[in-house]
Amino acid sequence: MYPVTPNTKISRSAKRAAYDEETIHQILDEGLFCHIAYVQDGQPMMIPTGYCRVGSKIYIHGSVGSHFMRNLADGRRVCLTVSFIDGLVLARSAFHHSVNYRSVVLFSAATVVTDEQERWDALEAFTNQIIPGRWEEIRQPNAKEMKGTMVISFEIEEVSAKVRAGNANDDEEDYQLPVWAGVLPLKLQPQTPITDPKMLHDTPVPAYVTNYKETAQQTL
Repeated sequence: MYPVTPNTKISRSAKRAAYDEETIHQILDEGLFCHIAYVQDGQPMMIPTGYCRVGSKIYIHGSVGSHFMRNLADGRRVCLTVSFIDGLVLARSAFHHSVNYRSVVLFSAATVVTDEQERWDALEAFTNQIIPGRWEEIRQPNAKEMKGTMVISFEIEEVSAKVRAGNANDDEEDYQLPVWAGVLPLKLQPQTPITDPKMLHDTPVPAYVTNYKETAQQTL
């Protein structure tokens, strides 16, 4: 269970709050992109980027020349978020329309990873977070590519999740209205793979691509 802090305490709809590792890690492990917010010279900034979780840390990576990465390299604190919309909640009244969602909000200081093994492990985890099994098949980074890549970690310490699930909560008198109400589920759905036209070999599409949804669920 993560500690509740002034930053992570959820007061609005507090019953939807979750501070346990299982819920938080499950949301983080399902995601592919996060948003990182920080302040640069008094200007609020928020950047979307890929990430992965390894143990108690979140990792991101980018070019050593990236303005975004160089800003974070000074160790500043950020707010990192991951969210999913699982369904549209359609009520009988406009006021009670909502969405079913899962979200994580993390407050942490950025740390540049300098240990070469940790950097390598983070890039492997990142690749397999995108599509499990990919790292073992592809050409892995060479020394030049590693030198040009910055890896930054964030400790998962000050964090909370918020989850909304279920049907609409209409006013009692509105249940008599002849208006359809319910939930329209939403989900990320993989499509048919498109082979690179520059393929020089008659290489079949890997099973971890054609079975992406099942492979990812088994890994998470």
